[in-house]
Amino acid sequence: MSLEKAISQMNFEIQQINELFASYNDLIEKSKGEEPTLIELTALGSVLHSFYNGIENLFKTIGKNIDGKLPTGHHWHSELLKQMTEETYNRAPVISQGLKEKLVEYLAFRHFYRNSYSFFLKWNELKKLVDPVILVWSECKIELKSFIESQI
Repeated sequence: MSLEKAISQMNFEIQQINELFASYNDLIEKSKGEEPTLIELTALGSVLHSFYNGIENLFKTIGKNIDGKLPTGHHWHSELLKQMTEETYNRAPVISQGLKEKLVEYLAFRHFYRNSYSFFLKWNELKKLVDPVILVWSECKIELKSFIESQI
């Protein structure tokens, strides 16, 4: 994939995540004032899952098309996240270490969500990820757009 196509793919993923949060904004805001029902909790879990999937899609595009490598093995998801904080021969770090520390929590949740039943979700734990997710996405978007600009 050319750099131009990779940048186009990254912009598409950013737009998809924006659409995700636009679609579920009312539910996210509602959850700040009252505890969600099981159905709402399941929907919020799905939003967090989709959020990190989108982030990882962005990172895979960068790894494959700009770095020329993707991690392999059992821990490739966390290794890819770490790779995005590292400088390479042809790019600066994509994200800051501070943002990585926030995103690692969403990666861990996504793993949990994929491997458990939704009725195991607990609001007191999920709340720690739902409440800041819009701010985390804003920070992520700023760093990603800065990275994209550096590639043009």
